[in-house]
Amino acid sequence: MGVANIDWAAVGTALDRQGFASLGTLLDVEARAALAGAFGEDAPYRSHVHMARHGFGRGEYKYFRYPLPSPIAGLRTALYPGCAAIANRWAERMRLDVHYPAAHVDFLETCHAAGQERPTPLILSYREGDYNCLHQDLYGGIVFPLQVVILLSEPGKEFDGGEFVLTEQRPRMQSRAHVVPIRAGVAILCLR
Repeated sequence: MGVANIDWAAVGTALDRQGFASLGTLLDVEARAALAGAFGEDAPYRSHVHMARHGFGRGEYKYFRYPLPSPIAGLRTALYPGCAAIANRWAERMRLDVHYPAAHVDFLETCHAAGQERPTPLILSYREGDYNCLHQDLYGGIVFPLQVVILLSEPGKEFDGGEFVLTEQRPRMQSRAHVVPIRAGVAILCLR
């Protein structure tokens, strides 16, 4: 599909309605294999987290260091303008005193000026029986309200089980879970 073919109006409608939206297939099999294959290396990463140590679940994740792998850097820059437009619309509706610049480089400059200089893209690895508890992994005062998730492995071929579950917290109501069907390479945009 590709970033150029994303219907941002439809994405915004889906986010308003359910808190997540598919952006279509954004990583091909070669890019997915390269990213997944590098998980055992140390050089691409700035931090390695074993979730059980922190009560986050079971499994591991690693934060990438700069320079980011080209598929991640490219997608981050290309997806940002559409995401920023949605985030700004929400901020206006909620009467928040925040505005996200139109270009990703300008948002990064704002973050860096506030002392938030570490890259936030990460990669997760799960083995049989692993899971991720509900948590937010944030640092610093500047937080972008949306995130993109891309599955690198193909369900039913490269692994069995596991679900991508998003939980919606509703004021004065019970929380609601959404089990989101996801295929390898497909990007899901969701609330942070």
